[in-house]
Amino acid sequence: MKGRWAAGIPPRNFTWVLRDQLALSERPGGFAATHRRVRRQEEIIWLKVQGFDRIVSLLSSPHNLSAYDEGGMVWSHVPLHTTGDVRDDLSELYGQLGGWMVAGERVLIHQDELGDRVIGAAAGFLLWSGRLPGGAQAIAVVERLVGKQLGPAGRDVVAQAERIRGAVR
Repeated sequence: MKGRWAAGIPPRNFTWVLRDQLALSERPGGFAATHRRVRRQEEIIWLKVQGFDRIVSLLSSPHNLSAYDEGGMVWSHVPLHTTGDVRDDLSELYGQLGGWMVAGERVLIHQDELGDRVIGAAAGFLLWSGRLPGGAQAIAVVERLVGKQLGPAGRDVVAQAERIRGAVR
């Protein structure tokens, strides 16, 4: 590969939550009917060129995991259930994410699309990790970063993260 294509292309809706540490996007290659293998490869190349150490999939399915292996990317699969109580899911995610951050890893988190659940999980992490003092602040910061308002599903994830944080204290 030569020229600008050698550097790949960024995943759609790529957003830094913590500059040079933690980012969000939709699933590399797109989701559902818009998923394209070539685009997925180009986006994985971009992630490698940008120095990402780990891709974290919050999907309930193993989609893309073998592609990350083929692309030489380290990945973790931490499914975030789409309904109900996700406190156990969040506890696992936040514990691992905290460890990766301490180790200096550059991490991308995704679900199929950059929707309420993954955005809420990111806001919850900012709260859980003590980077922000309350759920309202975490929601406001992440909404500003991604450029869209968090809906009820995302707000519920933040509320569950707040309960986890309260239980630890």
